[in-house]
Amino acid sequence: MVETIRWSDGVVEILDQAMLPHEVKYIRCSVYGDVVRCIKELNIRGAPAIGIAAAMGIALASMEADVKGREGFDRKIGIAIDALLASRPTAVNIRWACERMKALLQRNADSSVEELKGLLLAEAQGILREDIEINRQIGFWGAQFIKDGSRILTHCNAGALATGGYGTATAPMRQAIAEGKRIHVYADETRPVLQGARLTTWELMEDGIPVTLICDNSAGALMKAGEIDLCIVGTDRTVRNGDVANKIGTYTVAVLASVHALPFYVAAPFSSIDFTLSSGDYIPIEERNGAEVTNVTGKCQIAPNGVKVKNMAFDVTPAKYVTAIITENGAFKPADLEKLAAWDVNFENFRIKA
Repeated sequence: MVETIRWSDGVVEILDQAMLPHEVKYIRCSVYGDVVRCIKELNIRGAPAIGIAAAMGIALASMEADVKGREGFDRKIGIAIDALLASRPTAVNIRWACERMKALLQRNADSSVEELKGLLLAEAQGILREDIEINRQIGFWGAQFIKDGSRILTHCNAGALATGGYGTATAPMRQAIAEGKRIHVYADETRPVLQGARLTTWELMEDGIPVTLICDNSAGALMKAGEIDLCIVGTDRTVRNGDVANKIGTYTVAVLASVHALPFYVAAPFSSIDFTLSSGDYIPIEERNGAEVTNVTGKCQIAPNGVKVKNMAFDVTPAKYVTAIITENGAFKPADLEKLAAWDVNFENFRIKA
């Protein structure tokens, strides 16, 4: 299992996903601005992974804060949090991580600046450890939907590289293999920056999981030919009514799955569920530089100079196309998400089984 991000000797080391699959290289981030830049430039991506990066970025910001008083320290941390929140607007995990770090500061109002620096670092490292365990639990609940011999379509990358480790959408696949089931994964290439082709296939091959790469526009033909049994994708933000924001093209896969009567599952850690939004209509959709579309991996231009480009990084899949949301607390119908927001909810009352 590849390490996506780690704390090492006072710096944050981020696996440079822009270099994969050709080179395994880590970027050393010694100040929080380095982390912000890595998130913006997709050196690290995936909702859980950038949430972890945000927490570690705040820990770095605390180390940079050369102040003794609490007021000045809080001001420095606030500036770092604002920069991190602005780095990627669609994925909710950055906000979740920042709120968690802010809550820690509020709980420790009487602690010294030096004590707070240690607490923030410990919290960031704890978020990383928790993420891996959460992903394993997603695998446990999701593997029940995978049968021996299943052929699984996934879109973009929601594997170990998009998380602290193990993955969200890939977690049920890993667990299914651990249970002795034979599976085969079909990975969409995922235009425009090819996370499926560059990242998903690489990490599955590294782990010995059978995988076949397909063009994005091949999914429907494979479904029609009976070569896909189910779909599992990740999510950058899922909202209260069960609408799901994920990498652009996910909506297309979901509609195709519905037409061909195939189950469409979303692997979603609770940290990526935004209970403050009632509908996917309110999810901000990031638009990125058109050069990602006119060029392949920034090296080969495939479109004429000056062409207009609309480069939406994400789309929203309505809840009606989602068979189940698979979380660390179980698998649930999208319509039940709102009920799960209660702090004292009994998840057993809402879990669905294969």
